Amino acid sequence: MKAGIQGIPDIDPPPPMREVLRPYIALMRVDRPVGTLLLLWPTLAALWLAAEGLPPVHLLLIFTLGTWLMRSAGCVINDIADRRIDGHVRRTSQRPLATGEISTTRAVWLFFGLAALSGSLLLFLNPLTRWLAVAGLAIATLYPFMKRWTYLPQAFLGAAFSWGLVMAYAAVRGELPIDAWLLFIASLTWIVAYDTMYAMVDREDDLRIGVKSTAILFGAQDRLMIALLQSVTLISLYLLAQVIEARGAFQLGILAAAGLFAYQHVLIRHRERDGCFQAFRNNVWVGFSLFSGAVVELSLLPHLAGMRFFGLTL
Repeated sequence: MKAGIQGIPDIDPPPPMREVLRPYIALMRVDRPVGTLLLLWPTLAALWLAAEGLPPVHLLLIFTLGTWLMRSAGCVINDIADRRIDGHVRRTSQRPLATGEISTTRAVWLFFGLAALSGSLLLFLNPLTRWLAVAGLAIATLYPFMKRWTYLPQAFLGAAFSWGLVMAYAAVRGELPIDAWLLFIASLTWIVAYDTMYAMVDREDDLRIGVKSTAILFGAQDRLMIALLQSVTLISLYLLAQVIEARGAFQLGILAAAGLFAYQHVLIRHRERDGCFQAFRNNVWVGFSLFSGAVVELSLLPHLAGMRFFGLTL
């Protein structure tokens, strides 16, 4: 408040709306879409695989919106759990709860609001999917606290992120066939691998403050363990391709993922922070490769069957 004309105080104007929303946007990571894309591409691929082609439009809308809402809710509950830790970690020291820009109470209300909006989407899904969603919410809520109790928080994150793929199959088919579980295993091991790269960025800080992770558990064998996890991912995807009798496009997506995995090992070879973080972000393209392979395999190739190109019959 400032002194105005003839001693009448001037009232300071309210801050612009973007400044009011900025810390909430940061808390939900709306300004950092990598995490959402890491969830979205595999979820869309699962819908295509489950539907054996273009899935129902309402399911595309529900799972796309649900992915964004649950990822945002997961970020909020994660920061609530880590509000006394983030300030001691270089990468997270400026997060809104760590700096005090947002109170814990407001963050809790935001989490419940996002969870409620996600829950409202279940009204449009079948009973099996609803029950799976309840289990998925429990896993996602527990994940942020695992780094205090176990060296395997990345496994809980993998289960939480991969649960949406199982839900996609349940929503489309009303059951969980073997291909749903093969995709779940592939996703789980892939996520543990890339989140270990992410944890390698914070390993020095985590060791100092006593936070656990697979990067600490694996130690000097971190790159070997990441390679083994990625191998399980590729084997599971190959078996999935056999189950769905893929004709080549999905296998090309798997091959592209394998090439990206190899590139990530080049990036993490010196275990430098920037290289590990870049390798983590590169996994967005892994998800996109699998999604693209599924779309071409199930939506494009069937329409090209029997057509001739350059003397070859598809």
